[in-house]
Amino acid sequence: MASTGLLSSFSPSSSLQLRSSFNGDYVSPSSSFIGAAPFASSSLSLLSGQKNSYPPRKLHMSAKKVSGLEEAIRIRRMRELEKTSKVRRNPPLRRGRVSPRLLVPDHIPRPPYVESGVLPDISPEFQIPGPEGIVKMRAACELAARVLNFAGTLVKPSVTTNEIDKAVHDMIVEAGAYPSPLGYGGFPKSVCTSVNECMCHGIPDSRQLQSGDIINIDVTVYLDGYHGDTSRTFFCGEVDEGFKRLVKVTEECLERGIAVCKDGASFKKIGKRISEHAEKNGYNVVERFVGHGVGPVFHSEPLIYHYRNDGPGQMVEGQTFTIEPILTIGTTECVTWPDNWTTLTADGGVAAQCEHTILITRTGSEILTKC
Repeated sequence: MASTGLLSSFSPSSSLQLRSSFNGDYVSPSSSFIGAAPFASSSLSLLSGQKNSYPPRKLHMSAKKVSGLEEAIRIRRMRELEKTSKVRRNPPLRRGRVSPRLLVPDHIPRPPYVESGVLPDISPEFQIPGPEGIVKMRAACELAARVLNFAGTLVKPSVTTNEIDKAVHDMIVEAGAYPSPLGYGGFPKSVCTSVNECMCHGIPDSRQLQSGDIINIDVTVYLDGYHGDTSRTFFCGEVDEGFKRLVKVTEECLERGIAVCKDGASFKKIGKRISEHAEKNGYNVVERFVGHGVGPVFHSEPLIYHYRNDGPGQMVEGQTFTIEPILTIGTTECVTWPDNWTTLTADGGVAAQCEHTILITRTGSEILTKC
């Protein structure tokens, strides 16, 4: 969930100071969240009990909500840029009406965070499911992929993101699974729908999709004790060729990041490969949001930086995590709406994201979120 699916990331430095990904409007380029909670400094260990190479880290958070005046300034800036930019810009994204959260039948198991109502810390443990767990992990990821494919067929002019959320919710529940974003840290919906300049964590609402929009749909399901997390950016109607190219390059960046993954490989190779391809094509990589370990836990170490970095750590055979780069045409700075989730590019330029959950093998990796 980045974007949920939802998780955030930090730079490898031992101490950071930043504004909250959920409440703030800007985070320094070396840090951020895709939907997970801040965590205190801790010693990180593998599920096998071995310590990994991440140093203890401390995090100081301060929040700043976006006021109506700040949003008005953002919209005015967008309109000024439209006059000078060669890249097409859709009308600024505006809030729609958010309907009440949907119900899940009592017999469907919930992730632990749903009952607590508290945004969970990022787990310090790598997710290494083991043989039996991998079978369950594959089932969860395959369901997430099928749901995402179905959601993509609904992307048409005049369809609301709320209608997409309802259809996704029903399909997940009918499969006996729980929609992981629902209730995660107060998130009110079952899927994230991020349109145009929305980087990630868009909350489905009453806004109708327009021809020319691009929309990232981020699906995570919790099935038989395991999360499967994936996302893709879809086209609505007649889309600008520049937007299509951005999405294509974002998908290529994901493929290149996955290609370097195998047992013993350094995590930092992922960010290097993604950054090289994005920059070669004239795009910017958002540093605020990261990939993450996923399995029985929604968000855990390792945090996967999609930009060049000197972070420590190596991949371990059998572990599962997401890679989910976000690319922008313009700035990578962002603003967050008062809902504390919806995060937009500060200049109104479009953003694209795609995501897979992968399994590390001895000689490479396996994409689990395929069907």
